[in-house]
Amino acid sequence: MIRFLDYYQNQVELSFDDHPFSTKPLHVWVIAVYEGKWLLTHHKQRGYEFPGGKVEPGETAEEAARREVMEETGGSIASLAYIGQYRVEGRGDTIIKNIYFAEIESLVPHLAVDETDGAFLLDDLPQRLDANRKYSFMMKDRVLPETLRVLAERRLV
Repeated sequence: MIRFLDYYQNQVELSFDDHPFSTKPLHVWVIAVYEGKWLLTHHKQRGYEFPGGKVEPGETAEEAARREVMEETGGSIASLAYIGQYRVEGRGDTIIKNIYFAEIESLVPHLAVDETDGAFLLDDLPQRLDANRKYSFMMKDRVLPETLRVLAERRLV
């Protein structure tokens, strides 16, 4: 278990064990790769980030991950792997989020929607994301680097 404060100074617990906080989390985050490039979405308010969002009623977390990737990037997932889970103790709310790794098989042209302007491909993630104003707060705490470390250990990237 890894504990730290996030970008907004909320307490975060991160684990790469099998669903340590909930078997039915209400949020998902998908680290996605398409043709050897990182697939992000451009959130209109937050900046560049990996796709993700809320699990809708009657939907599994895996179904939500697939839907969110399609809605935010136009990407169709070929393979989806559960990587870990984290819990954020926010001001008045607790969020539990599954982290997935997805290999994308195809991208379809994607129209901008309310929240995002669609897909953004990167060869490499920038160094010092914490200081880069183009990127979302979700890319700036320890969840991403710790997840990338685990992906490398598991030889997924």
